[in-house]
Amino acid sequence: MTETTYWLEHAWLGSNVEPGVALTVTTDGSDGSDGRVTAVRTGTPTPPPGAVVLRGLTLPGLANAHSHAFHRALRGTVQVGSGTFWTWREVMYRVADRLTPDTYHALARAVYAEMALAGITAVGEFHYVHHAPGGTPYADPNAMGEALVEAAAEAGIRITLLDTAYLSAGFGKAPDHHQLRFSDGTAEAWAERCSVLKDRDHARIGAAVHSVRAVPAGQLATVARWAEERRAPLHVHLSEQTAENDACHAAHGCTPTRLLAEHGVLGPRTTGVHNTHLTDEDIALIGDSGTGTCMCPTTERDLADGIGPAAALQRAGSPLSLGSDSHAVVDLLEEARAMELNERLRTRTRGHWTAAALLRAASADGHAAIGWHDAGALETGALADFTTIALDSVRTAGPLPRLGAETAVFAASAADVSHTVVGGRHVVRDGVHALVPDVPRALADAVAALRG
Repeated sequence: MTETTYWLEHAWLGSNVEPGVALTVTTDGSDGSDGRVTAVRTGTPTPPPGAVVLRGLTLPGLANAHSHAFHRALRGTVQVGSGTFWTWREVMYRVADRLTPDTYHALARAVYAEMALAGITAVGEFHYVHHAPGGTPYADPNAMGEALVEAAAEAGIRITLLDTAYLSAGFGKAPDHHQLRFSDGTAEAWAERCSVLKDRDHARIGAAVHSVRAVPAGQLATVARWAEERRAPLHVHLSEQTAENDACHAAHGCTPTRLLAEHGVLGPRTTGVHNTHLTDEDIALIGDSGTGTCMCPTTERDLADGIGPAAALQRAGSPLSLGSDSHAVVDLLEEARAMELNERLRTRTRGHWTAAALLRAASADGHAAIGWHDAGALETGALADFTTIALDSVRTAGPLPRLGAETAVFAASAADVSHTVVGGRHVVRDGVHALVPDVPRALADAVAALRG
């Protein structure tokens, strides 16, 4: 066993910022992924002898609850010209067509390293590119998923692989040629394949329904039952587009939320991603069932999706988490800020969430949404996952340190992350990734490989 003391110049302890906090972390001496906080001492004005000094504001590690790692290759290229979500999707499919286990591993490793540099210590990877183009399984049917799990390990962050059922192109429509590699044919075949995947120290296996248009209604319960039997998180894209709602009404005479409720998909381990275009009844169904909501504001505005009713969902009982989704940017502080600012634009009033509430969505509640209930807090017994924000950059200098939470949410960015520790292992030190030394080059090379 190895014991390390970190001295935090300032620490956000869930409701307030404390100066001078000594955090003791104990690991088993291997890769440190199981390192936990074993003591938290406040009122420590100077670093104890031998302590690792983290100057700035230290927060629990941030959880990116919704990611499609390969979408990072689209950054910039989809900003030329006009269009909608549906035209963007065609570009996305062309990138998906080029992925192999090796190229996906290289890209995801770089993307997850970018996340670590942004203070993200765990990611929920909504994974549906399962097979080779045309739908032929690889020799290892989970080669693509295993590539993502290994990429997270090499980048030093935790992952929940949300293995996604994607079986149709729409209500009553077979998968098109792009989607063949996403599909296992039936939910039963999907369940058989992903049952082979196993949890690891840094990885947990969850499930996802891509959407009500991609999983026939009669097969939704199979996916829900798989997650229920394993006590695993279950995620679903929900009402991101009005066209999905209209098609669901035409096929089933109800909203997507009602359809999910009728087939047992909603519940406390389920998270609806986006939840943008909802009726009052939808909001009540989500809240009453304890179903979570993952908002992805930078993607939702980038794709012109709309502003979801996050405040109403939370009031109804839906816990909020945050994701960077398409990775137009990778910055959970921006996602937190954008959720509040979007609501300000929608209502023309301010102050819908405190900075503390937004940080909880980005940390503890995000970790819970992807099944890491023992992370997301600087407290005894929690996984030793935390990140430090500089308070002396051009963005953060000036405010009083006691306003560090407000500064982090409303002024700081991913560029202000100076340290990231995962399981007691210092993955990012002074803004440099310890495992992937040149992250920009890794990103550039991985994206170039997909361009051919």
